[in-house]
Amino acid sequence: MHWLFTGRLSVDKLTVKIAELPPSLQGLKLVQLSDFHYDGLRLSEKLLEEAIAATNEAEPDLILLTGDYVTDDPTPIHQLALRLKYLQSRYGIYAVLGNHDIHYSHSQAEVTTALTSIGVNVLWNEIAYPLGQDLPIVGLADYWSKEFNPAPIMAQLNPSTPRIVLSHNPDTAKILEQWRVDLQLSGHTHGGHIVIPGIGPVVYHYKNIIKQIPKKLRRWIPLLLGDCSKVVRYWEWAQGYHQVSTNQLYVNRGLGTYRPGRLFCPPEVTVITLMSAE
Repeated sequence: MHWLFTGRLSVDKLTVKIAELPPSLQGLKLVQLSDFHYDGLRLSEKLLEEAIAATNEAEPDLILLTGDYVTDDPTPIHQLALRLKYLQSRYGIYAVLGNHDIHYSHSQAEVTTALTSIGVNVLWNEIAYPLGQDLPIVGLADYWSKEFNPAPIMAQLNPSTPRIVLSHNPDTAKILEQWRVDLQLSGHTHGGHIVIPGIGPVVYHYKNIIKQIPKKLRRWIPLLLGDCSKVVRYWEWAQGYHQVSTNQLYVNRGLGTYRPGRLFCPPEVTVITLMSAE
């Protein structure tokens, strides 16, 4: 499935402005990788190699991984870890888990252990300070887990302190509106999978598009797209940069290809440069 409509790897670059960003962190470069679904089917070795090379070529200060390293069975995480150990960054690699990484009762521990063994710092309702006290990295439990509860984590931070939040599912941006989130990094959506150029993800425009399709063909559409409402609620945040109230959200399209495949929605490595908003 990794070759079906996947397209070439895209290295997407953007600058994000953060209020009260310390002068020492001006120009800080982040690279985000997400949704590998490494299982021998949904991500080719060639594409993974290209993504790792593109990441290192960017010379990031920090690498951030936003979940779904495997697809249900956690066993392939050990082979993926052997490849991810070649990632290079100045201040290390920080990660959160996605819903596929906690599919079985033993999945979370196995995925966490494998990533930790190569020096990846896996955050589960934790705050890390690889960049110092002035820009903490918050890693939340997956939204679909029983342990998703950002309130006590966010309460540990002074409201005047800028912060980056890692949360696999972009739907959490709605919940996080009540706190300061200078930049939330998410994945999960695979960019909406199938995109109509100039219009956007098919799933977001589903209701309008379905009206244009002959009635005889409409019954096949659910088989193609599945029940998208169960994946995320806010499909308008399927990919790219979004302003959510006063917070900022970026959603990576992921590397792995999940059903129903990709069309005009290439796999992505995101390179983010931080600048002061003042």
